[in-house]
Amino acid sequence: MTVLSTLDGRCGSLRLNRDYSHYTVVMAARQPKTQPFSIRLGERVNLLVSEEARRSGRSRSVVVEELAEEAAKARLHPDVAFRGRPRRAWVIGSGLDVWEIVELLGSYEDDVAALIADHPLLTERHVRTARGYSNQFPDEIAVLLEENRRPLSELTSLYPFIQAPGS
Repeated sequence: MTVLSTLDGRCGSLRLNRDYSHYTVVMAARQPKTQPFSIRLGERVNLLVSEEARRSGRSRSVVVEELAEEAAKARLHPDVAFRGRPRRAWVIGSGLDVWEIVELLGSYEDDVAALIADHPLLTERHVRTARGYSNQFPDEIAVLLEENRRPLSELTSLYPFIQAPGS
């Protein structure tokens, strides 16, 4: 499966079968658009937005929407920032994406103490932050968790140069 990012900022995943004859695309639900409104950007912000639009090949409108969404989410979850393409939430100070901490926590059957004992760079605050963000934006995290659960056979057919442990 491959994580997809559309020009309008939506994330999704693509799963191909072994012979590439069938595929499944799962996209996060598109949020309904609100009524348009206009804003005037200061000269410096306009330059930054225009440069990001040029660099990423997206419209200024999409760039501003993405920045506004990330800023709103970061205000709700101050220990979360965003990185990569498609954009992913990560927990500041942990070095890990939110989905990675959620995945780890699940593998420890929600035993935070055991997780922290085995991963000393993670703190209880990191785990609380990841849980809180994941609970508020479950669809976003679900797409990334699904991407990480690709079968080994699919990965080795896509990337024949990788070697599975023990092979």
